[in-house]
Amino acid sequence: MKEFLLLFLFYTFILYIDIFFYYIYIKIYLVKNTDSFKIFKKIIKLFNKFKYIILFKRSFEKCSSLVSFSIPNSVISIGEYAFGGCTGLISVSIGNSVTDIKDCAFSGCINLSSINIPNSVISIGFGAFGMCKNLVSMNIPNSVVYIRDQAFEDCSRLATVNIGNSVTYIGSYSFAWCSSLTSVSIGKCVTSIGDNAFYGCKELTSVTIPNSVISIGKRAFENVNLSTVITLIENPSEIVSKASENRTFSLNTFNNATLYVPVGSLDKYMNTVGWRDFLFIEEGTGPNGDGETPETKKCTKPTISYQNGKLIFNCATEGAVCQSTITDPDITTYSGNEVQLGVTYNIRAYATKEGYENSDVVTATLCWIDVEPKTEGITNNVASVRAQPILIQNNGSTLTISGIDNETTINVYNVMGRIAGSAKGSLGTTIIDTSLQIGEIGIVKIGNKTIKIQIK
Repeated sequence: MKEFLLLFLFYTFILYIDIFFYYIYIKIYLVKNTDSFKIFKKIIKLFNKFKYIILFKRSFEKCSSLVSFSIPNSVISIGEYAFGGCTGLISVSIGNSVTDIKDCAFSGCINLSSINIPNSVISIGFGAFGMCKNLVSMNIPNSVVYIRDQAFEDCSRLATVNIGNSVTYIGSYSFAWCSSLTSVSIGKCVTSIGDNAFYGCKELTSVTIPNSVISIGKRAFENVNLSTVITLIENPSEIVSKASENRTFSLNTFNNATLYVPVGSLDKYMNTVGWRDFLFIEEGTGPNGDGETPETKKCTKPTISYQNGKLIFNCATEGAVCQSTITDPDITTYSGNEVQLGVTYNIRAYATKEGYENSDVVTATLCWIDVEPKTEGITNNVASVRAQPILIQNNGSTLTISGIDNETTINVYNVMGRIAGSAKGSLGTTIIDTSLQIGEIGIVKIGNKTIKIQIK
């Protein structure tokens, strides 16, 4: 097993050395050449040599001759300012392996009018698309969890935004000064709308706030002339009142808009700071609503299994499609003479279906343990190491571990080293009730193998 890990480390090192020199080459090449078509062909030819690529910080910053770009499936991350200030860039196609669009990745691409965000992206960074003044519409897929501060600030032609149902946080100034925005659909998992999130969206006349929202920040809808505010929040939290300079909604909205609230919740809103400042409050779901909050079906939470080298996702909701993200913590850069490899995959999946709310997210960790530890060590030839796949899932504090041989000892510890649960392997699947709490890190020890997990 050690030989396998050393080989893995060696090839990872070679990969990053190649990427480094490739990065330097690209920067020199772009300085010396202005023909965007030649640049494009050369870059793609080089990209396709590698299995995993990170577009590093400022990779193509201010390459004004770049007009279009297709990011291949080998790219897993788009670095800070990677395309920042590419004023000639009009269209970008992002491959379906990208999980992270980092800070200011496309900021200042003032002519960018066409870009897709694939269903693999989890996070959209600070100012990622700031001042992309030619974007007209944006569909944020269900894979995205975080929209960081100023992500789409000052996209002055952006008219429609659809925020997916996995987004939990809309950052401060995310859509501020999107002065052409007329339609925004806020996903059903959003819990927080940050300060100034939609400040200055003067063309926006209606907004629906889902029941999941817990907090709405200062000036979130200031300088916005809403005529209709529909809130599906059954138990409202305080917002900043209209008497404050930091009021959540504009004075015009407080004084002239109609606030629609869930049936049976009128008294709650009339007694909650901020919400009670609306002069016109009605129960219902809008001017054409029937007074009842519409019920949306939700996909069943999927299950994960591992068979014959494949991950299998199953959802009881007929016709549902599972969306998954798999990350390997070993794939990164290192400094030092020793690197401890985990040889694990972290898996995140949920189910989607048109007309249904996304399922809850299921997570799992896939790892391998040695069947014959004696094969570890350095030899002159490549050793064939027999390894046993282990899949670890959790439902709250309860762990389900698949692939364990009978009578194999399993111990679970907290980060302080205290035992949190233990069991013996039984019939391939073992269930362990632990004392770990949601959010805690647990250490699972199976024989001599230890795996770190987070309880979700």
